[in-house]
Amino acid sequence: MRQRRLMNQINVVPYIDVMLVLLVIFMVTAPMIQTGSVDLPSVADVPQPAVEAMYVVVEHDGSLGFQQNASATKQPMSNTELLRRLREAIERNPQQPVVIAASKRVSYEKVMDTLNGLRQAGIQKVGLQTNASSSR
Repeated sequence: MRQRRLMNQINVVPYIDVMLVLLVIFMVTAPMIQTGSVDLPSVADVPQPAVEAMYVVVEHDGSLGFQQNASATKQPMSNTELLRRLREAIERNPQQPVVIAASKRVSYEKVMDTLNGLRQAGIQKVGLQTNASSSR
């Protein structure tokens, strides 16, 4: 009589088939389970128009000026008067932007002193105005 030989290998093909079937089931059902919500805007939530920036003008001799907006005329002011006027504007609108427009010939120190004074006055949105040029 012939002796039977023992098999010491596992046939993994049925396990792979089962796993592929489960993978397909999860791939099909996963998009159905997730629900998405869309926050639609309502008519009452219309955004406010952007506030036009006020301008602090620093001249080459170090004098300061104030412009209510880009098209207004410059009004020469002292540093204390300028800060008082800007604080009043910030009390009305805390998000009021302020732009520092300085001449090329103004020392960097004067511009930074003006910027520091605006920050100490509580103005959060401060920018520096530049001219766009096509060549250097």
